[in-house]
Amino acid sequence: MIEIQNLTKDYGRIRAIDDVSFTVGKGEIVGFLGPNGAGKTTTMNIITGFISSTSGSVRVAGYDILENPVEVKRHIGYLPEQPPLYPDMTVSEFLDFCADLKKVTAREWKNQKKDIMELVKITHVSHRLIKNLSKGYKQRVGLAQALVGSPDVLILDEPTVGLDPKQIMEIRKLIKALGKNHTIILSSHILPEVSAVCDRVIIINKGRIAAIDTPENLSKKLSDFSRFTITVAGPESKVREILEGVEGVKDVEISGSPGEDETCFIVEADKDSDVRRPIFNQLASAGYPILELKSMNLSLEEIFLQLTTTEVKEVV
Repeated sequence: MIEIQNLTKDYGRIRAIDDVSFTVGKGEIVGFLGPNGAGKTTTMNIITGFISSTSGSVRVAGYDILENPVEVKRHIGYLPEQPPLYPDMTVSEFLDFCADLKKVTAREWKNQKKDIMELVKITHVSHRLIKNLSKGYKQRVGLAQALVGSPDVLILDEPTVGLDPKQIMEIRKLIKALGKNHTIILSSHILPEVSAVCDRVIIINKGRIAAIDTPENLSKKLSDFSRFTITVAGPESKVREILEGVEGVKDVEISGSPGEDETCFIVEADKDSDVRRPIFNQLASAGYPILELKSMNLSLEEIFLQLTTTEVKEVV
C-alpha cells in the first residue's frame, strides 16, 4: 500500500532524512518511532505531499506522489500532532468543510458523515463549537477529518498527546478498530501504546532507518540471551538445582515466592538454545509441576533506547 524508496530530504547543508526505504502492506498498523529530530515528521510530511523530497520516491496505492499528487492525497487521511481544527466552527460544519475540500460528493458524504461520527463517538457533540470541546474530543474530531473520503491510508502523528489515561485507552481502541479497514502509520512517543496496537515498528535515528521488524523479533536480535520467568511447585533448592543443570541455562535467580512451596525463578539461557522442553521434562520427571512460564523479552522502550543512543546500525 505504501512504498518508500531511497527517500532523502536536505534543508540546505542539513540532511533531515538519508536514503530511507520501507514498505507498509495493506491492513497493517505500523509504529513509526524515533527521538526528536530523527526525521519522523519530515518523512510523514513527504508521504502526505506537504513537502517534497530532495530525492527518492513515494508511492501510495500504486500512485507516485510527484506524478499523481491529487490521487495520492485522495488515498491518505492525515492527523498531525496539532489537529488542524477551526475553533469557531461546530463539529458538523467543520466536517462538512473537510468533505468539500476533499471533493466528496453530497450523496457519499451523507452516509459517510453519520458513520464517521458514530465511529469516533462525536455524534452527541456535532452541534457544539470546537473551541468549547475538551482536548480528548478535539482529538476525536481530528481523527474524524482524517477519515473523511474513506482513505485507504491513515497517518497519525502523536494521536494521544496531552490526553488523560482514559482518553488514551479510548483512542487506542479506536485505532485498533480502524486497522481492520485501513493501513495505518502511527507515530508516538508513548511506546506501550505502540506495542499494544502495532504489527511492526520502524525505528528511525539521525535520519536513517535503524530497524524494521516486530518488537518480538527485534528483542531476539538485540539480546545476547533469552530470559523468562518460571514458577514451580516444589522445594526451592531442588528445583533450582534442576534448572541450573539444564544444558544451555546460564543463570538462575529467585524472584519471589507467590505461594506455599511455590517459587518463581528468572532463568537466563543461551540466545540460540530453547531450554523449555528439557526444563519441562526434567521437572515433570521429578514431580515438580510448572505453574507459570513467561517470556521476558526486551521491552520496546529498551529496544528503542538501544537503537537510538548508539551509532545508527540497521537491524532488519
